[in-house]
Amino acid sequence: MSEFPPCPKCSSEFTYADPSGLLICPECAHEWSPGADAGAESASEARVVRDAFGNVLQDGDSVTVIKDLKVKGSSSVVKVGTKVKGIRLVEGDHDIDCRIEGIGPMGLKSEFVKKL
Repeated sequence: MSEFPPCPKCSSEFTYADPSGLLICPECAHEWSPGADAGAESASEARVVRDAFGNVLQDGDSVTVIKDLKVKGSSSVVKVGTKVKGIRLVEGDHDIDCRIEGIGPMGLKSEFVKKL
């Protein structure tokens, strides 16, 4: 469709060149240099997961739940202040895979936890 390469972030084919020489994706607003190596681009933009207060989360961290969360498909509730040890970061809508005592394995969103 165009003479420009697709967006390396979202694979959109509607990229265009900015007067400053950068390529821009109108769908995800990603900007990159036309000569940039794709491997270096993804390495420099490593995914960073942050908790509700902006602290960077990593695999193995311990977190506390900051809001009562209903467990989908059950009448159980994860109460405020529940401590979760040994989290694992994953891709997707729910950034955190963990095991909560009394409930079992589940996925949490990082916006509902606080790093200990």
